[in-house]
Amino acid sequence: MAAAGSSLSEDQFLCSICLDVFTDPVSTPCGHNFCKNCITEHWNINAHYQCPNCNKVFYTRPELQVNTFVSEMVSHFRRSVQQRSSSSEQQAAEPGDVPCDICTGPKVKALKSCLVCLVSYCETHLEPHLTASGLKRHQLIDPVENLEGRMCRKHDKLLELFCKTDQRCVCMLCSVLDDKSHDVVPLKEEYERKKFKLGKTEAEIQQMIKERRLKIQEFKDSVSISRQTADREIANSNHVFTELKEAIERNQAKVIESTEEKHRMTEKQAEGFIKELEQEISELKKRNSELEQLSRSEDHLNLVQKFPSLDAAPPTKNWTQVKVCPPSYEGTVRTAVDQLVEMFKNEMKKLLTNIELKMVQQYAVDVTLDPDTAHSRLILSEDGKQVHDGTVWKNLSENPKRFSLGLCVLGKQFVSSGKFYFEVQVKGKTKWALGVARESVNRKGPITASPNNGYWTIGLMNGIIYHTVTESLVRLSQKSKPEKLGVFVDYDEGLVSFYDVDAAALIYTYTGCSFTGKLHPFFSPCANQGGKNSAPLIICPVIPT
Repeated sequence: MAAAGSSLSEDQFLCSICLDVFTDPVSTPCGHNFCKNCITEHWNINAHYQCPNCNKVFYTRPELQVNTFVSEMVSHFRRSVQQRSSSSEQQAAEPGDVPCDICTGPKVKALKSCLVCLVSYCETHLEPHLTASGLKRHQLIDPVENLEGRMCRKHDKLLELFCKTDQRCVCMLCSVLDDKSHDVVPLKEEYERKKFKLGKTEAEIQQMIKERRLKIQEFKDSVSISRQTADREIANSNHVFTELKEAIERNQAKVIESTEEKHRMTEKQAEGFIKELEQEISELKKRNSELEQLSRSEDHLNLVQKFPSLDAAPPTKNWTQVKVCPPSYEGTVRTAVDQLVEMFKNEMKKLLTNIELKMVQQYAVDVTLDPDTAHSRLILSEDGKQVHDGTVWKNLSENPKRFSLGLCVLGKQFVSSGKFYFEVQVKGKTKWALGVARESVNRKGPITASPNNGYWTIGLMNGIIYHTVTESLVRLSQKSKPEKLGVFVDYDEGLVSFYDVDAAALIYTYTGCSFTGKLHPFFSPCANQGGKNSAPLIICPVIPT
């Protein structure tokens, strides 16, 4: 408690026996002040009349009188404290808060709890523990309830030790009387150990939280990728079905136009016949009118003379076998539908291959040629993107990676799991081979590029695209010669696919492959053939189809 407005030390208002503000302060002959009741009880208990402060002994019991000056100062001090206490804005204790045990009126929230006094104090009532020399030694902690629970129920002593054997808190007497053979350590030591362990557990939990947040982000990323893929698929489906719808409308228009054309031809033929018949009718009507006129004539000579020219009917066409046959429309729709179905098949195949190509192009890798593997006749560009046969053997140092007879070179990049895609221009070449090869393939001596030997390739020879099965070449039914090829590897699924990029067409797929180790891109520009096959193989940047 601070003495507001007083220049005196607060210790001067505290009895050194009860450590509280003086009540009826009295002075001993040696000049020290005590509560009248405190010093009286002290001398009643002890055999000697001795000052508790300076230990001066009085041979006769001093007669004590209330020190009026000190009493007035204490009264002033109490009033100052009450005024300060009434004017302070201490927080009232709410449900869940630890209340001050000293406050007699409305309970104020405790600021600290004393483990020696086993009392919780608000800011005002805590001040003696902060200022009085005797109380400063008390152990203060953040306010807690049930301070009695910190006392040993058996010995009524503070629980200040920890029994590691029984895993419980004990007092000093417990360790001496009950747990002599137990492993007992100071409570602070166990506190530090457990605090360290808590810190470690906290770090582990924080790591777990971090991992789970990363997992959440991973799930969100998966959803985002799914959304992008779904949007792409929806866009593709819109494109496909729009194409199909337009194809149906075009075919329907063709059917209508064909049917109308047949009808127009029939109509034109009928109109021609009708016109001709109407002309004959007109001639016949004219002859009939002349005959009627002549038959009514009374002129004998005139009738006899004109009779020969009017007796015969005018020349007309025999219309008996002439017919206008309506064209047959039967089967028109069926034929159109059959054509449409066939067209659908072709279009669907093309569209699906186009979509498939778009999908695999997502796994494009920036491939560069590995000069350490290149046959000594091959010429590689500085950027490692082009290769052709230079016809002249270069004098290169022996390298176990280098192909010795086959005009081949591998890419630096490789795939050992997942998916891998790259594109190569073969325009202008008459012979080539492309694909992937195991890193462990034999590079010395003749090369037989077959799956059995670790090569999955296709090639061009004599104008024919081929692939290899065991040791033989198999012709592929490729209608046109591709100028740019895409090579796709799905390592985990065991397949290698080759695409005509410009036509967005699948050329061939190796399936059911058993891959082991690394797969590298494989290139063979083949021999120059006197300049006929001098064009290079060119690794192209992948531009989505």
